Amino acid sequence: MKRRDFVRNGLLAGAALASTPLFTPSLNASTRSMQKFKLRYAPHPNMFKASAGDAIIDQIKFAADQGFTAWEDNGIAGRPVELQAKIGQTLDSLGMKMGVFVAYASFDKPTFTRPDADSTEEILSNMRNAVEVAKRVNATHFTVVPGSVDQQHPDDGKWNKYGGSRLSEGYQTANAIDLLRRCAEILEPHDLAMVLEPLNWHANHGGVFLERSDQAYAVCRAVDSPACKILFDIYHQQIAEGNLIPNIKMCWSEIGYFQVGDNPGRKEPGTGEINYRNVFKYIYDRSKEEGKDFVVGMEHGNSIKGAAGEQAVIDAYRQADSF
Repeated sequence: MKRRDFVRNGLLAGAALASTPLFTPSLNASTRSMQKFKLRYAPHPNMFKASAGDAIIDQIKFAADQGFTAWEDNGIAGRPVELQAKIGQTLDSLGMKMGVFVAYASFDKPTFTRPDADSTEEILSNMRNAVEVAKRVNATHFTVVPGSVDQQHPDDGKWNKYGGSRLSEGYQTANAIDLLRRCAEILEPHDLAMVLEPLNWHANHGGVFLERSDQAYAVCRAVDSPACKILFDIYHQQIAEGNLIPNIKMCWSEIGYFQVGDNPGRKEPGTGEINYRNVFKYIYDRSKEEGKDFVVGMEHGNSIKGAAGEQAVIDAYRQADSF
Protein backbone atom coordinates (compact mmCIF):
# COMPACT_ATOMS: atom_id res chain seq x y z
CA MET A 1 0.00 0.00 0.00
CA LYS A 2 1.31 3.47 -0.92
CA ARG A 3 2.02 5.83 1.94
CA ARG A 4 -0.64 8.34 0.83
CA ASP A 5 -3.26 5.56 0.70
CA PHE A 6 -2.26 4.37 4.17
CA VAL A 7 -2.59 7.90 5.58
CA ARG A 8 -5.92 8.49 3.83
CA ASN A 9 -7.36 5.21 5.11
CA GLY A 10 -6.11 5.98 8.61
CA LEU A 11 -7.76 9.39 8.58
CA LEU A 12 -11.05 7.91 7.40
CA ALA A 13 -10.95 5.29 10.13
CA GLY A 14 -10.17 7.93 12.73
CA ALA A 15 -13.06 10.08 11.57
CA ALA A 16 -15.44 7.12 11.79
CA LEU A 17 -14.24 6.33 15.30
CA ALA A 18 -14.63 9.92 16.44
CA SER A 19 -18.23 10.01 15.22
CA THR A 20 -19.17 6.83 17.10
CA PRO A 21 -21.11 7.32 20.40
CA LEU A 22 -19.01 6.73 23.51
CA PHE A 23 -21.08 3.80 24.82
CA THR A 24 -21.84 1.91 21.61
CA PRO A 25 -21.72 -1.73 22.78
CA SER A 26 -20.40 -3.25 19.55
CA LEU A 27 -17.40 -0.93 19.45
CA ASN A 28 -16.48 -0.49 23.08
CA ALA A 29 -17.20 -3.88 24.68
CA SER A 30 -13.56 -5.01 24.55
CA THR A 31 -12.36 -1.62 25.85
CA ARG A 32 -14.74 -1.77 28.78
CA SER A 33 -13.67 -5.29 29.65
CA MET A 34 -10.11 -4.06 30.18
CA GLN A 35 -11.05 -1.14 32.43
CA LYS A 36 -11.87 -1.65 36.08
CA PHE A 37 -14.42 0.59 37.77
CA LYS A 38 -13.19 3.07 40.36
CA LEU A 39 -15.49 1.67 43.06
CA ARG A 40 -16.17 -1.98 43.84
CA TYR A 41 -19.66 -2.22 42.37
CA ALA A 42 -21.01 -5.71 43.01
CA PRO A 43 -23.48 -7.35 40.61
CA HIS A 44 -25.59 -10.25 41.84
CA PRO A 45 -26.69 -13.64 40.47
CA ASN A 46 -28.78 -13.45 37.28
CA MET A 47 -28.11 -9.76 36.68
CA PHE A 48 -26.09 -10.84 33.61
CA LYS A 49 -27.79 -14.16 32.96
CA ALA A 50 -28.74 -13.43 29.32
CA SER A 51 -25.13 -12.59 28.49
CA ALA A 52 -23.30 -15.14 30.63
CA GLY A 53 -25.69 -18.09 30.98
CA ASP A 54 -27.29 -19.81 33.95
CA ALA A 55 -24.14 -20.80 35.88
CA ILE A 56 -23.19 -18.42 38.68
CA ILE A 57 -19.48 -19.04 38.10
CA ASP A 58 -19.82 -17.97 34.46
CA GLN A 59 -21.78 -14.89 35.54
CA ILE A 60 -18.99 -13.93 37.94
CA LYS A 61 -16.39 -14.31 35.19
CA PHE A 62 -18.50 -12.20 32.83
CA ALA A 63 -18.79 -9.48 35.48
CA ALA A 64 -15.02 -9.52 35.94
CA ASP A 65 -14.54 -9.14 32.19
CA GLN A 66 -16.70 -5.99 32.30
CA GLY A 67 -14.49 -4.42 34.95
CA PHE A 68 -16.45 -5.25 38.11
CA THR A 69 -14.27 -6.13 41.10
CA ALA A 70 -16.87 -7.38 43.59
CA TRP A 71 -19.84 -9.72 43.75
CA GLU A 72 -22.94 -9.81 45.96
CA ASP A 73 -25.13 -12.82 46.68
CA ASN A 74 -27.85 -12.36 49.29
CA GLY A 75 -28.84 -16.02 49.12
CA ILE A 76 -25.43 -17.67 49.18
CA ALA A 77 -25.93 -19.11 52.68
CA GLY A 78 -28.62 -21.35 51.20
CA ARG A 79 -26.47 -22.64 48.34
CA PRO A 80 -24.63 -25.99 48.53
CA VAL A 81 -21.42 -25.85 50.52
CA GLU A 82 -19.44 -27.03 47.48
CA LEU A 83 -20.78 -24.15 45.39
CA GLN A 84 -20.04 -21.66 48.16
CA ALA A 85 -16.43 -22.79 48.19
CA LYS A 86 -16.19 -22.65 44.40
CA ILE A 87 -17.59 -19.12 44.35
CA GLY A 88 -15.04 -18.06 46.94
CA GLN A 89 -12.20 -19.62 44.96
CA THR A 90 -13.38 -18.03 41.72
CA LEU A 91 -13.62 -14.57 43.25
CA ASP A 92 -10.15 -14.93 44.73
CA SER A 93 -8.65 -16.03 41.40
CA LEU A 94 -10.20 -13.02 39.65
CA GLY A 95 -9.15 -10.50 42.28
CA MET A 96 -12.77 -9.81 43.19
CA LYS A 97 -14.12 -9.08 46.64
CA MET A 98 -17.16 -10.84 48.10
CA GLY A 99 -19.95 -8.51 49.17
CA VAL A 100 -22.73 -9.23 51.61
CA PHE A 101 -25.06 -12.14 51.96
CA VAL A 102 -28.09 -12.23 54.25
CA ALA A 103 -27.26 -13.78 57.61
CA TYR A 104 -30.57 -12.94 59.26
CA ALA A 105 -33.59 -10.94 58.17
CA SER A 106 -36.98 -10.47 59.76
CA PHE A 107 -39.38 -7.86 58.44
CA ASP A 108 -42.60 -8.44 60.36
CA LYS A 109 -41.73 -9.83 63.80
CA PRO A 110 -40.14 -7.96 66.73
CA THR A 111 -37.35 -10.47 67.11
CA PHE A 112 -34.84 -7.85 68.29
CA THR A 113 -37.13 -5.26 69.84
CA ARG A 114 -39.18 -7.77 71.84
CA PRO A 115 -37.12 -10.98 71.84
CA ASP A 116 -38.03 -14.33 73.26
CA ALA A 117 -35.88 -17.41 73.88
CA ASP A 118 -36.70 -19.15 70.59
CA SER A 119 -36.13 -16.16 68.33
CA THR A 120 -32.93 -15.25 70.15
CA GLU A 121 -31.48 -18.72 69.72
CA GLU A 122 -32.40 -18.65 66.02
CA ILE A 123 -30.58 -15.34 65.58
CA LEU A 124 -27.46 -16.47 67.43
CA SER A 125 -27.44 -19.74 65.48
CA ASN A 126 -27.63 -17.78 62.24
CA MET A 127 -24.64 -15.71 63.34
CA ARG A 128 -22.61 -18.83 63.99
CA ASN A 129 -23.61 -20.22 60.60
CA ALA A 130 -22.74 -16.93 58.91
CA VAL A 131 -19.19 -17.21 60.25
CA GLU A 132 -18.76 -20.52 58.44
CA VAL A 133 -20.29 -19.24 55.22
CA ALA A 134 -18.10 -16.15 55.31
CA LYS A 135 -14.98 -18.31 55.60
CA ARG A 136 -15.95 -20.31 52.49
CA VAL A 137 -16.69 -17.30 50.31
CA ASN A 138 -14.07 -14.90 51.75
CA ALA A 139 -16.72 -12.45 52.93
CA THR A 140 -16.10 -9.87 55.62
CA HIS A 141 -19.63 -8.43 55.97
CA PHE A 142 -23.13 -9.83 55.97
CA THR A 143 -26.58 -8.35 56.30
CA VAL A 144 -28.82 -8.34 59.36
CA VAL A 145 -32.35 -6.92 59.25
CA PRO A 146 -33.28 -6.70 62.95
CA GLY A 147 -37.00 -7.36 62.80
CA SER A 148 -39.98 -5.07 63.14
CA VAL A 149 -41.09 -2.55 65.72
CA ASP A 150 -43.19 -3.98 68.52
CA GLN A 151 -46.83 -4.02 67.50
CA GLN A 152 -47.90 -6.06 70.49
CA HIS A 153 -51.60 -6.59 71.00
CA PRO A 154 -52.88 -7.76 74.41
CA ASP A 155 -54.38 -10.89 72.83
CA ASP A 156 -51.20 -11.89 71.02
CA GLY A 157 -49.74 -14.81 72.93
CA LYS A 158 -46.30 -15.47 71.46
CA TRP A 159 -44.79 -12.05 72.09
CA ASN A 160 -46.49 -11.62 75.47
CA LYS A 161 -43.53 -12.02 77.86
CA TYR A 162 -43.58 -8.29 78.70
CA GLY A 163 -47.16 -8.32 79.93
CA GLY A 164 -49.28 -7.87 76.79
CA SER A 165 -48.72 -4.17 76.04
CA ARG A 166 -46.73 -2.47 73.32
CA LEU A 167 -43.25 -1.52 74.48
CA SER A 168 -42.14 2.09 74.35
CA GLU A 169 -39.57 2.95 71.71
CA GLY A 170 -36.71 3.31 74.17
CA TYR A 171 -37.20 -0.17 75.61
CA GLN A 172 -37.40 -1.64 72.13
CA THR A 173 -34.13 0.05 71.16
CA ALA A 174 -32.44 -1.15 74.34
CA ASN A 175 -33.53 -4.73 73.66
CA ALA A 176 -32.15 -4.55 70.11
CA ILE A 177 -28.84 -3.17 71.34
CA ASP A 178 -28.49 -5.93 73.94
CA LEU A 179 -29.10 -8.67 71.38
CA LEU A 180 -26.81 -7.07 68.80
CA ARG A 181 -24.05 -7.06 71.40
CA ARG A 182 -24.51 -10.80 71.83
CA CYS A 183 -24.26 -11.23 68.05
CA ALA A 184 -21.13 -9.08 67.95
CA GLU A 185 -19.45 -11.28 70.58
CA ILE A 186 -19.76 -14.21 68.15
CA LEU A 187 -18.33 -12.26 65.21
CA GLU A 188 -15.51 -10.25 66.78
CA PRO A 189 -13.01 -13.13 67.13
CA HIS A 190 -13.32 -13.74 63.38
CA ASP A 191 -12.93 -10.09 62.30
CA LEU A 192 -16.37 -10.18 60.68
CA ALA A 193 -19.09 -7.55 60.73
CA MET A 194 -22.84 -7.68 60.48
CA VAL A 195 -24.21 -4.66 58.68
CA LEU A 196 -27.61 -3.41 59.81
CA GLU A 197 -29.87 -2.27 56.99
CA PRO A 198 -32.38 0.54 57.53
CA LEU A 199 -35.32 0.02 55.14
CA ASN A 200 -37.93 2.48 53.98
CA TRP A 201 -41.48 2.21 55.29
CA HIS A 202 -43.15 3.97 52.35
CA ALA A 203 -42.58 1.68 49.37
CA ASN A 204 -41.20 -1.62 50.61
CA HIS A 205 -41.01 -2.56 54.30
CA GLY A 206 -43.48 -0.75 56.51
CA GLY A 207 -43.00 -1.46 60.21
CA VAL A 208 -39.35 -2.54 60.29
CA PHE A 209 -37.40 -1.46 63.35
CA LEU A 210 -34.61 0.31 61.46
CA GLU A 211 -35.79 2.91 58.96
CA ARG A 212 -33.39 5.87 59.03
CA SER A 213 -29.64 6.23 58.85
CA ASP A 214 -29.38 8.35 62.02
CA GLN A 215 -31.25 5.65 63.93
CA ALA A 216 -28.90 2.95 62.68
CA TYR A 217 -25.94 5.20 63.54
CA ALA A 218 -27.15 5.59 67.13
CA VAL A 219 -27.66 1.84 67.50
CA CYS A 220 -24.20 1.02 66.15
CA ARG A 221 -22.58 3.59 68.42
CA ALA A 222 -24.38 2.03 71.37
CA VAL A 223 -23.35 -1.53 70.44
CA ASP A 224 -19.81 -0.13 70.18
CA SER A 225 -18.22 -2.99 68.25
CA PRO A 226 -16.32 -3.27 64.95
CA ALA A 227 -18.62 -6.24 64.30
CA CYS A 228 -21.73 -4.04 64.05
CA LYS A 229 -21.91 -1.46 61.25
CA ILE A 230 -24.45 0.14 58.90
CA LEU A 231 -25.49 -1.07 55.49
CA PHE A 232 -26.34 2.26 53.87
CA ASP A 233 -28.75 1.38 51.07
CA ILE A 234 -28.99 4.55 49.00
CA TYR A 235 -32.27 3.50 47.39
CA HIS A 236 -33.98 3.00 50.75
CA GLN A 237 -32.53 6.15 52.28
CA GLN A 238 -33.56 8.31 49.34
CA ILE A 239 -37.15 7.27 50.07
CA ALA A 240 -36.89 7.33 53.87
CA GLU A 241 -35.01 10.58 54.34
CA GLY A 242 -33.22 11.95 51.25
CA ASN A 243 -30.33 14.35 51.95
CA LEU A 244 -28.03 11.54 50.87
CA ILE A 245 -24.50 12.94 50.86
CA PRO A 246 -24.91 14.84 54.17
CA ASN A 247 -26.34 11.74 55.85
CA ILE A 248 -23.55 9.55 54.45
CA LYS A 249 -21.10 12.10 55.81
CA MET A 250 -22.70 12.06 59.25
CA CYS A 251 -22.86 8.24 59.39
CA TRP A 252 -19.47 7.65 57.78
CA SER A 253 -17.64 6.22 60.78
CA GLU A 254 -20.28 3.52 61.24
CA ILE A 255 -20.89 2.58 57.58
CA GLY A 256 -19.53 -0.81 56.58
CA TYR A 257 -21.22 -1.32 53.22
CA PHE A 258 -23.30 0.42 50.55
CA GLN A 259 -26.10 -0.78 48.30
CA VAL A 260 -27.70 1.11 45.44
CA GLY A 261 -30.75 1.33 43.21
CA ASP A 262 -32.35 4.36 41.65
CA ASN A 263 -35.71 5.75 42.72
CA PRO A 264 -38.43 5.43 41.62
CA GLY A 265 -38.28 1.94 40.18
CA ARG A 266 -35.26 0.43 41.96
CA LYS A 267 -33.33 -0.07 38.73
CA GLU A 268 -29.82 0.90 37.62
CA PRO A 269 -28.41 4.43 38.12
CA GLY A 270 -29.76 6.95 35.65
CA THR A 271 -33.30 5.56 35.59
CA GLY A 272 -34.54 7.70 38.47
CA GLU A 273 -33.92 10.86 40.44
CA ILE A 274 -30.66 10.15 42.28
CA ASN A 275 -27.49 11.87 41.09
CA TYR A 276 -25.35 8.78 41.46
CA ARG A 277 -22.27 10.30 39.87
CA ASN A 278 -22.06 12.84 42.70
CA VAL A 279 -22.85 10.28 45.39
CA PHE A 280 -20.26 7.83 44.07
CA LYS A 281 -17.67 10.59 43.79
CA TYR A 282 -18.15 11.49 47.45
CA ILE A 283 -17.76 7.85 48.50
CA TYR A 284 -14.72 7.36 46.27
CA ASP A 285 -12.90 10.56 47.27
CA ARG A 286 -13.37 10.07 50.98
CA SER A 287 -12.54 6.35 50.81
CA LYS A 288 -9.33 7.13 48.97
CA GLU A 289 -8.37 9.72 51.57
CA GLU A 290 -8.94 7.29 54.44
CA GLY A 291 -7.76 4.05 52.82
CA LYS A 292 -11.19 2.39 52.90
CA ASP A 293 -12.33 -0.15 50.33
CA PHE A 294 -16.13 -0.31 50.32
CA VAL A 295 -18.16 -2.74 48.28
CA VAL A 296 -21.20 -1.14 46.63
CA GLY A 297 -23.87 -3.79 46.13
CA MET A 298 -26.00 -3.45 43.00
CA GLU A 299 -29.21 -4.49 44.74
CA HIS A 300 -31.62 -3.51 41.99
CA GLY A 301 -33.27 -4.86 38.87
CA ASN A 302 -32.53 -4.17 35.22
CA SER A 303 -34.77 -1.62 33.52
CA ILE A 304 -34.61 -3.48 30.19
CA LYS A 305 -34.86 -7.25 29.74
CA GLY A 306 -32.29 -9.46 28.04
CA ALA A 307 -28.74 -8.85 26.90
CA ALA A 308 -29.54 -5.30 25.80
CA GLY A 309 -30.72 -4.49 29.31
CA GLU A 310 -27.59 -6.02 30.80
CA GLN A 311 -25.45 -3.84 28.57
CA ALA A 312 -27.54 -0.86 29.65
CA VAL A 313 -26.67 -1.66 33.30
CA ILE A 314 -22.96 -1.80 32.50
CA ASP A 315 -23.17 1.48 30.57
CA ALA A 316 -25.10 3.11 33.41
CA TYR A 317 -22.30 2.29 35.85
CA ARG A 318 -19.71 3.58 33.37
CA GLN A 319 -21.60 6.86 33.27
CA ALA A 320 -22.03 7.08 37.05
CA ASP A 321 -18.39 6.09 37.59
CA SER A 322 -17.06 8.80 35.24
CA PHE A 323 -15.98 11.39 37.79
